[in-house]
Amino acid sequence: MDFTFTEEQQAAVEAAKAVFSGVAPDSVPSPALTAGAVADDFDRTLWRRLAGADLLSLLLAPEHGGAGLDAIALCLVLRESAKVLARVPLLETSAAALALETYGGDAARSELLPRVGRGEVVITVASNGRTGHDPAELSVAARQDGDAWVLDGVHTAVPWAQAADFVLLPAHTGEGRAVLALVPRAHERLTLADQVSTSGERYARLHLDAVRVPARDMITADGCWEWLRCLLAAGTCALALGLGEAVLSMTSDYAGKREQFGFPIATFQAVAVQTADRYIDLRAMEATLWQAAWRLGNPSAGGPLPVAADIAVAKIWAADGVRRVVQSAQHLHGGFGADTDYALHRYHAWAKQLELSLGPAAAHEEALGDLIAAHPLG
Repeated sequence: MDFTFTEEQQAAVEAAKAVFSGVAPDSVPSPALTAGAVADDFDRTLWRRLAGADLLSLLLAPEHGGAGLDAIALCLVLRESAKVLARVPLLETSAAALALETYGGDAARSELLPRVGRGEVVITVASNGRTGHDPAELSVAARQDGDAWVLDGVHTAVPWAQAADFVLLPAHTGEGRAVLALVPRAHERLTLADQVSTSGERYARLHLDAVRVPARDMITADGCWEWLRCLLAAGTCALALGLGEAVLSMTSDYAGKREQFGFPIATFQAVAVQTADRYIDLRAMEATLWQAAWRLGNPSAGGPLPVAADIAVAKIWAADGVRRVVQSAQHLHGGFGADTDYALHRYHAWAKQLELSLGPAAAHEEALGDLIAAHPLG
């Protein structure tokens, strides 16, 4: 495997590092000390800086003001954002914009995408469905009514919904086909109820009561939701990787300075073994992430297994790996790791939210087994 990044991808990383360099992980109240959400809105100042650095238009085609890069570039930027717990809907807006560009109509593309790249329009994605366990598209029913579609149902745990301009959400038709609907957040028949994530961010429960959506704002192409779901999963794995790398760096720094019995604890074999194991976790998370992100842009280049198989492998490593990294970090920090004046507990909360978003590794292992059985390797 050759995971060498292109010059354009490396330039995106450098731009991201410059933008995120001044971001403080503790810029909002601690979720451990806050009864509700840590803030009502995302970091708008950072959002404007991302737009100014052309990182919001990274995946868009040049005709829409973008750089035309791929999912790997997005994952590289998301990796950097997670290192500082950047509170912006970068994954959701970027994934939704690319879905509109890839599968949407000309009107939606020409009207919205340039504004997305300039940071003027924020789009979130409802991907959890009603429970977070069943397929998300089954939670909303969609039926055609003249030149519009009518949507009824519920989506829960929608990130950044109250601050977004639009919500891109999956639904199912009477024939069981998955479609995507672009719904204005201010739609009169769309009701939002506040929810709070494990990381302390403001989420929402969406209730759609006969929401009418013009046909031009519907995406009905075959495979559109499956593709978007895979892109969101790869992006979430990138967030888990970046967070894990930041936590391991914090742990290594602490273990090198913390002395016990007159020696830095980093010199103790038990500590060295734990950190080495976590390093291996991160390298496995990284390798499987780049394989999955590459397959998103090269779906026919990976042998008989579909892209979903590579996504499943990446999710297995990310879900288990990010949990092991933060657990070892808490253990090696001792009581200091639970100090709310120290940032580690914030990373722990974000890691748990990412793990919950990815879902249990055992479920992905089962899905991978089904895919292997359905697509014989021989």
